[in-house]
Amino acid sequence: MSAATGSVLLAGAVARLRKAGIPDPSRDARRLLAHALEIAPGRLTLVLPEPVPAPAAARFEAALGRRAAHEPVSHIVGLRAFWGRDFKVTRDVLDPRPETEILIEAALSAPFSNMLDLGTGSGCILLTLLAECPGAAGLGTDVSAAALSVARGNAGRLGVSAARFLQSDWYEAVEGRFDLIVSNPPYIAEAEMPGLAPDLAHEPRGALTDGGDGLSAYRAIAAGARARLAPGGRLLVEIGPTQAAAVSRIFAAAGLEIVAVRPDLDGRHRVVETRVAASGT
Repeated sequence: MSAATGSVLLAGAVARLRKAGIPDPSRDARRLLAHALEIAPGRLTLVLPEPVPAPAAARFEAALGRRAAHEPVSHIVGLRAFWGRDFKVTRDVLDPRPETEILIEAALSAPFSNMLDLGTGSGCILLTLLAECPGAAGLGTDVSAAALSVARGNAGRLGVSAARFLQSDWYEAVEGRFDLIVSNPPYIAEAEMPGLAPDLAHEPRGALTDGGDGLSAYRAIAAGARARLAPGGRLLVEIGPTQAAAVSRIFAAAGLEIVAVRPDLDGRHRVVETRVAASGT
């Protein structure tokens, strides 16, 4: 029996993923087939009419089974694109998301030389900002040693030598001051967790929720901010789309000036930007 072509396998895969409730089955099936064939996704259309070798077909079948069980594509292929770069991801880190690129854009709107990324996870925020700003240096912290291992690996892969990493619960082990502090902390309330997409079951729970009202991380970040921000320094955090008012109040009460609340591409509140108030030290 001759091997099935890529087109035939792809059509069956799309139907299978659609039946499993995958939101964009065509996109995911194409990405997984390219991965199984060990080619760039952009070349897939060129090879679809050709028979798929048995080893590649077996890899594709295994990948489809994992995706049908709602394992993220990034975990299956091992990489996730973010701001034009590929980052290694595992179950130990949050999957980089397009919404977080709003934080990158906001951070790059003003110069900085020394930055701190609280809860760095895969390192995607820290490493992107340092790669975009030659001459800047930065520290990424995380309470998870496993996450820091992933971040260090990404720094090596991307050649970002200006990044340092430290295991720390927020500011606990951090010293010095920074002209930019950024964070994408766990902001999902515990009560909201049961309603989330099944894919999120494959990501670290501690990176998604604080186990409470979704605001405790912002309280911790705000409480230590003035001691770690240099004069004129900025602090930017990603937020859930309904949290702008609450997070703004938390930072204002800690003596920080609210500079802006930035929307994502869907018009939802996504980033709160603050700085040391004029009277701060």
